[in-house]
Amino acid sequence: MSGGLYRSNHAADGYPRPEQGVTVVSVDEQSATASGDQALPPENVPPASDDSGGKSTAGQSAIMAIGSMVSRVIGFVRTALLTMTLGGLVGNAYTNAQFLPNQIYELLLGGILSSVLIPLLVRRRKEDPDGGQAFTQRLLTFAVVSLGIATVLVVVAAPLITAIQSSDDADPDSTRLVTQLAYLILPIIFFTGLSGLIGAVLNVRGHFAAPTWAPILNNLVVIATCGVFILAYGSSGELTPKNITATQIALIGGGTLLGMVVQALGLLPALRKVGFQFRWNWAPRSLGLREIGQLAGWMLCYAGANQLAVFLVVRVLTKTAGDNNPSTLVYNNVFLLIMMAHGIIGVSVMTALLPKMSAAAAEGRYDEVSADLNRGIKLTSAALAPIVVIYAVLGAPIAVFLFQGARFTNANALATGTVLTVAAFAVLPLSLSYLCTYAFYSLQGNKTVALINLPVVAVRIGAYLVLAEVLKPALLAAGMTAANGISYLVSALISLAVLRRRIGRLNLGTVVSALIRVAIAAGIAAALGLLVLHFLPGSGAPDGRVQALIQLIPTGAVILITYLAAAYLLRVREITQVVGMVRRKIGR
Repeated sequence: MSGGLYRSNHAADGYPRPEQGVTVVSVDEQSATASGDQALPPENVPPASDDSGGKSTAGQSAIMAIGSMVSRVIGFVRTALLTMTLGGLVGNAYTNAQFLPNQIYELLLGGILSSVLIPLLVRRRKEDPDGGQAFTQRLLTFAVVSLGIATVLVVVAAPLITAIQSSDDADPDSTRLVTQLAYLILPIIFFTGLSGLIGAVLNVRGHFAAPTWAPILNNLVVIATCGVFILAYGSSGELTPKNITATQIALIGGGTLLGMVVQALGLLPALRKVGFQFRWNWAPRSLGLREIGQLAGWMLCYAGANQLAVFLVVRVLTKTAGDNNPSTLVYNNVFLLIMMAHGIIGVSVMTALLPKMSAAAAEGRYDEVSADLNRGIKLTSAALAPIVVIYAVLGAPIAVFLFQGARFTNANALATGTVLTVAAFAVLPLSLSYLCTYAFYSLQGNKTVALINLPVVAVRIGAYLVLAEVLKPALLAAGMTAANGISYLVSALISLAVLRRRIGRLNLGTVVSALIRVAIAAGIAAALGLLVLHFLPGSGAPDGRVQALIQLIPTGAVILITYLAAAYLLRVREITQVVGMVRRKIGR
């Protein structure tokens, strides 16, 4: 249900992979087939496997958690460096070119990999006498050929794809630059697919470390590319679609492609470690492609609707790309910040609740599913509220501190801050909509998720079109972000209504009461934060990183302390539990 351009395995690691933040999940293949549903994969939930090589689930989870956090940090360094190196105008074109392979990959393989192929690999791993070795070889052979043909066709059609993506009144120089970058970046489709398939093979065999850590190699290559670019061409002087040279285009586009190649190659040693040997085995008829196609239908519906919305938002934002207004670069950077908050808090809560909810649903204990859902909503809301306030109050200082530098000016960073302030109000609806989606996963209602997504995307697209007509170009990126927030809220409301019909009473009265208390605590924290910010140098519009830091540290501390104190006094249960635990530890 994402409204972002980049969908990352680690939510905000800087590499645009299929995120909506989705990786892999195990499902009951027989149940999915019988019901006509198939899993629409949650984020970062590894499939069940008996081949963990003696490593405990806790140990595997720790490796994944550490890798995910390191990837987030390095990914943000990558994002910030690209922003500073390229600046707003060329950065927009680069973002548009990066968007193309990921949208196409998502339609070709992204969701199908997690929702259909991984469960199939799990089943063949358990049922085949050779542990699924021959089947996996046939699948990889077919995928390599298919991805190779698709990639060649897409690269040849790069000018046409770019023309369709660009709005009629887009800057011709920007459109030409997107096409030139696309020739270099579109081959990422092949290596992204190869990386995803190898990761699936490893996950099915109980190896999670390499797929978790491999994106870091990608990020490091791109960071190095930015370093070479700055050393060779300097960090000052405006870089535009008109004055960028062919050598500069080759460096930044080639470095981006090289990062994905290194990521894919970095997974090969892990294949040998788990005992899988790849041999060319061309036998597509033995793969059951008709069954795979039938299972993939709803996933394609889900992914297709999302990609239509992403296509539209890129087309709308390309209208502003030539005027130094916030465009796709700013929009996407802010989306990564939203996904970071969601990934740290929302996904953690969901991953903890999903096994319990699934077990309760399997035994028909729907009252427990309802109780876990309520608990998740209250916990997620209480934990995300201070982040929402910090994003809303300190949007400009955060953007200046993270992104300003080299060719990304103070004005660009302050404009990013405006978009982040608007995006703050989308953080909570996003996580709540995902939490409801996880409840459907526990009920094996994945087809329902795809159907709910259709009106949600319709609302999002409608909001895009309306806001594109009424807003000034300088506010379009903020408007598109607001449209995403509206669609997330609609998704949560529709999902709750459908869940009520599926599992009965949801006890939403207690949830509303808790949300009101959280909102009051957040409001008090926001008011005090704004008061403190008013008396600091720059008054919320810092002119550099030093001033941004001066605003961030005291104001952020006041917001956090005030929120915790107010929530404790208002008896927000989740906060009182944390405070009580800390007090007991101090007492000991």
